[in-house]
Parts: sequence; C-alpha cells; structure tokens
Amino acid sequence: MTFWIFLIGALAGLIAGIALVYRMAVSPLHKAMKEPSDEQSSVKNTDRSIDEFDPTLLNNYPFSYENFRFIGDPIGGIQFDDDRVIFVDFKANQSESNPVKKRIKDLVESGKIEWLEFKVE
Repeated sequence: MTFWIFLIGALAGLIAGIALVYRMAVSPLHKAMKEPSDEQSSVKNTDRSIDEFDPTLLNNYPFSYENFRFIGDPIGGIQFDDDRVIFVDFKANQSESNPVKKRIKDLVESGKIEWLEFKVE
C-alpha cells in the first residue's frame, strides 16, 4: 500500500513539475516567437492605418477626393477619373508591398482587368 501511495505521489509530482516548467519557460518563449518585433509591428500598424484613412488628409494627393472610394484591403481604394480608373495603395516610407498587393499590381500592369455585370434576380 505504501508503494502505491509513493508511486501516485511521484507521478503527481512529475506531472506538476512538467506543467510548471512548461508554464514558466516554454510558454513565454513560444509566445515571443509568435509576436512580431516592435519594429515589424509598428510598420504593419502604420501600413494598416495608412490603408484605412481618407485621402483628404493628404496635402499632395493628386486627384479629386470626391471620386475616391475606400476599399482598405487588399488595396487602399479606387480613384475614378474622367478617362481612367486607378487602383490606389497608400504606403508608409519604409513599408513594402505584401505578396497579395504585388500580385494585384502585376495583374493591373499586365492589363488583366475585366468587367463583370452580375444581375441579381
């Protein structure tokens, strides 16, 4: 009987020790690996906030604000000019395009743009 009590106590101690080591050492390391650095995070947040604001806030925006339509993701929006349609992506100075935005830019530049009229009945 004493042997079984000792064995159960040892197993409980082993499980508690493993849980404690995981909670104190492994979990914070795992969380730190998932979180972007402060610099990466600030660039992403700047990029996100730039994509989400109105071009009327920019002094040097070259088009009519009234003809801009905000999309936000994956690009900032669309500018409707008298003789063209322009996809607009606002960028912070140090930010780079992500693969989705780059693919959209390549499609636009190669002329792979289509019109679809979808009738809802």
